[in-house]
Amino acid sequence: MSAALELRGAGLTYATRRGQIEALGSVDLRVKDGEFVALLGPSGCGKSTILKLAAGLMPPSAGQVLLASEEVSGPGRRAGVVFQKPNLLPWKSVLNNVLLPARTLGLPTDPARQRALELIELVGLAPFANDYPFELSGGMQQRVGIARMLLHDPQLLLMDEPFAALDALSRETLMLELQRIWEQQRKSVLFITHSIQEAVFLADRVLVMSPRPGRIVEELTIPLSRPRTLETLGDETFMALCQHLRRYFTHA
Repeated sequence: MSAALELRGAGLTYATRRGQIEALGSVDLRVKDGEFVALLGPSGCGKSTILKLAAGLMPPSAGQVLLASEEVSGPGRRAGVVFQKPNLLPWKSVLNNVLLPARTLGLPTDPARQRALELIELVGLAPFANDYPFELSGGMQQRVGIARMLLHDPQLLLMDEPFAALDALSRETLMLELQRIWEQQRKSVLFITHSIQEAVFLADRVLVMSPRPGRIVEELTIPLSRPRTLETLGDETFMALCQHLRRYFTHA
């Protein structure tokens, strides 16, 4: 199967007043077409650095980053990004926030508006299309961010701990929603998280990173059938997979 994203020996070193800091070790990583991959690791291990490399927001110090077999040289239309905060413009409605990339990317107005409305319905916010961010809950705002990411129909979705700021119940709801959206769209996804449960629930594979300088220390295939439900969280296999991964983050 072809790869939507591939890192080949990718590393990042940056200069500080104290000298060179190796933020990311040599990383080999592959996300296949239509695959949902979770990148799991402790804070400061380089998870978000990998996302920035994949999005073309910074170049690697070593190695290669490829999208659809082409080397990444800067931000482009092939990837869509959702950050921890949706960063919505408070003076624009839900619809107009979703439409923000249309002007930047030069998308035709009428088709972009129609797609925005379809995406707002996809994320369950059709009744709120004309509302403003301050009228929405945190989880609803994050759904707007997901719809905005999908507007230009990217091949690869890059998600940087999108549920980190939400309460536990909202996170569970958004996990189910993201799974539903992914099953309908079948995009390739690289999902950054420090939540073991999120990683196991959502992913086809979980990649575990070491502390800085970050490296991939395990690749775990998740054998759970789809669609996964809240009952999955109590499944013996699910709990065993979580326990297996937890050993990387439990210190005596």
